[in-house]
Amino acid sequence: MLDGFPFVILGFHADNGSEYINYQVAAMLNKLRVEFTKSRPRHSNDNALAESKNGAVVRKHLGYAHIPQYCASLVNAFCADFLNPYVNFHRPCFFPETITDAKGKEHKRYRYEEMKTPYEKLKSLTDASQNLKPGVTFELLDAEASKMSDNDAALALNNARKKLFQAISAAIKKPA
Repeated sequence: MLDGFPFVILGFHADNGSEYINYQVAAMLNKLRVEFTKSRPRHSNDNALAESKNGAVVRKHLGYAHIPQYCASLVNAFCADFLNPYVNFHRPCFFPETITDAKGKEHKRYRYEEMKTPYEKLKSLTDASQNLKPGVTFELLDAEASKMSDNDAALALNNARKKLFQAISAAIKKPA
């Protein structure tokens, strides 16, 4: 999963789920010198970003139905090959502009002009290339982004999702 990020990971935030808080994850993050933070119990606002992604991206494309563990490799391959590239290179999203009023209260404004793909936002950051992993360049990422149009990427995603669900359905129906 770490190979899927073009930049160096500096921090890792998780909820209190045991799937993230265990000795293997702690050892890996320690080895990589990555800061690990976790949410407070029963404070759902701590995970607002993750929960909004679950609703807007994950649930939209994968639904709410249970996916058996033995199908996890199919879902992981779908995410790595289709969903993640689509979301990062082809799906625009709003990035907020923070405005502080006279009383010091911060307000978020989501302006149409600030709508970008996550990749475009990464490129727009000051000294963004300094945060890329060794061997990863914006030229390589530009080539990945321009492999297909946004509409072609959405079509490929939908076709791959259809094949994924057919494969999961066939695996579920197969007698053990």
